[in-house]
Amino acid sequence: MTYGFLIDSIWHPPLAFAESASSGLPPELELQALWFAGAFGRDFRTTTGKNVRIVQFGEWNRGAGPDFIQSAVEIDGELRTGPLELDPVAGDWEAHGHATNPAFRDVVLHVVFQTDARRIFTRTSDHAEIPQVVVTEMQLSDALNRPQREVAIAHPGRCVAPLKLMPTGAVERLLAEAAVYRAGIKAGRWLRTADAHGRDAALFQATAETLGYRGNSLAMRLLAQRAPLQLLKAEGKAAEAILFGTAGFLSSDLHEQAPPDTRDYLRGLWDTWWKNRACFETTGDRIIPWKTHGQRPANHPHRRVGTLAALIEVWPRYRRLALARPFVAKPLIDFLQELEHGFWTHRHTLTSSASAQRVALFGRTQALELIANHLAPLAIHEDGMTWKSYHQLRNSAANEKVKRCGLRLFGSTKAMLPWTRRVCHHQALLQVYQDFCLEDFSDCKDCPFPEQLAQWR
Repeated sequence: MTYGFLIDSIWHPPLAFAESASSGLPPELELQALWFAGAFGRDFRTTTGKNVRIVQFGEWNRGAGPDFIQSAVEIDGELRTGPLELDPVAGDWEAHGHATNPAFRDVVLHVVFQTDARRIFTRTSDHAEIPQVVVTEMQLSDALNRPQREVAIAHPGRCVAPLKLMPTGAVERLLAEAAVYRAGIKAGRWLRTADAHGRDAALFQATAETLGYRGNSLAMRLLAQRAPLQLLKAEGKAAEAILFGTAGFLSSDLHEQAPPDTRDYLRGLWDTWWKNRACFETTGDRIIPWKTHGQRPANHPHRRVGTLAALIEVWPRYRRLALARPFVAKPLIDFLQELEHGFWTHRHTLTSSASAQRVALFGRTQALELIANHLAPLAIHEDGMTWKSYHQLRNSAANEKVKRCGLRLFGSTKAMLPWTRRVCHHQALLQVYQDFCLEDFSDCKDCPFPEQLAQWR
């Protein structure tokens, strides 16, 4: 597979690492979130060779039983509606007791990611066979877009020498190619979610994921899936309480643990949630995996949920700016930086004291993350943003991965500086880091990138 827009492209997957041991499957909850977002596509084949088309991905099941309800699938042209179960391994159907559980009797499709050595007969308690599809390694790889390693050692690499010999314009073209390729991947992911649930839902999930930052991106995406925008908008003023309740952050005595000036707000959330919880509350072990420790106060998940609630209040304007064609970044960044909420503009958690200073709900750095990872790639794909406009976007600060790649490619903090100032450069460096540094177990010795640079130059 070749990608990139330059005629003399060197940008291709690092085939030298093709025989590296593949990473294990991610947690089941992440696989479920990816499935629901449409990340694996709509078209599959059953283990008996029948064509499967996902018509509707359904809804998250909030109680006991299959993972998703009200799904609709076509199997060899025949429409079937009902629950859908997802398991990492085919044998989990028997191991988890689904075969004898009447709650799984009406399942229309069993989705798995790994098969067993022996043929697994996916049966119901009535001994009826349930069609099973296995997500292919290619579908899984495309959805995860995940390298072999998480971190590469931060030191100058062998690519420093060939890059020093390349003219500035050539380096710029190389990084432009990497950035455009990365944008294409991200646009494809957004469009698959939009195809599954609509553009508003795709924007809602992308925004929630961005607000989750590092530790809670999955948790925030799960929240946006379990409390979908369409239902929240229909609930009007109750939307904020439903978000916090679905997230698992509310309790009947929470207001008693808070400062006096927050108790009315918390009591109001609980009273509203109590009236609506039957439609949204999740039972059993279907929890959202929040990370509350090791987060900066401004990144606490309570604030992120509060910010999502504030955006719902102004959704029409937010949507217009985020999906405008042509897309212009500055009006959206200004809008997000000015976003206000009567409670969360001055607090970090549900029970914390008020801050004397205003705390931005959606700062510039996060706005640029949203643009770089979701909105700009989509706009470029839809001819709503030129490469020149994308190239002009300046970034706030390089994250740890960008710094590591900059050091490995350019040799020093000073040498990497010209290539860490723009959003597109950050995205390019992240793609190089992922495609080469994180696929190489030889600590640079066997990486093909330096030789490819020399040939391309």
